Amino acid sequence: MTGSKALFLDEWTRERGIGFLRFDYTGHGQSSGKFADGCISDWLRDAGDALAHLTEGPQILVGSSMGGWIALLLMRAMPERLAGLIGIAAAADFTEESMWRNATLAQRRLLYERGHVDVPSEYDDGPYVITRKLIEDGRENLVLQSPLKAPCPVRLLQGTADDAVPYETALRLVNHIDGNDIRAILLRGADHRLSNPAELALLGETLDGLL
Repeated sequence: MTGSKALFLDEWTRERGIGFLRFDYTGHGQSSGKFADGCISDWLRDAGDALAHLTEGPQILVGSSMGGWIALLLMRAMPERLAGLIGIAAAADFTEESMWRNATLAQRRLLYERGHVDVPSEYDDGPYVITRKLIEDGRENLVLQSPLKAPCPVRLLQGTADDAVPYETALRLVNHIDGNDIRAILLRGADHRLSNPAELALLGETLDGLL
C-alpha cells in the first residue's frame, strides 16, 4: 500500500474526488502472515473479499506485477464487477513462466524435497522464497493457458527493459484476451518498476481515459 504507484493513485484520486481502495495481500506489506505461507489462490481470495465487501458497483482494477495477474483472475471470476483493468508490468502466470522455467534442476529437486528454495531478489532486502505450494497452486490459476474474456477495456503498461516480466508477456496477453478494447502500451527502455514521474503520469492518463 505504500509503494510509489499506490501512493500516486491515492493522491490522484483524492484530487479528483474519486473513490480509491488499496490493500496489501496476506503476507505482504502491512498485512499479517508470511509470504512463504501463501499462494495465488490465497491472494486472489484477499482481492475478491476486498472487491466484494469494501466496494460498490463496477470498479477499475489496477494491478502491478503479481497484482496484474490477480486482477486478470478477478476479471475471470467476477466480470460483473469490472468497469476496466490496468495491468502494470502484469506478471501473468509468473510462477510457471518465470520461477519454474528459470529454476535449475538442482533448485527444482530441492523445491520438491524440502518444499521451498531461496533465490536472490533485487526487489527485496532478503532472498525470495519460492515454495512448492506456490508453484503447484500457480498451475491451478494460469490465465495464458485457458480462455480469458474481458467484459471491459483492458490496458497493459509494460517496459521493454523489464528484467522481471518480459514485454512479450504483454503482447501475449493482448492476443490472448477475448475483448473489444484490449491495448498494450510499451515504454521503450523502462524497467519493471514503472514508477518515475513520466511513467506515473502515463498511469494517470491511462486511468483518466478509462474513467
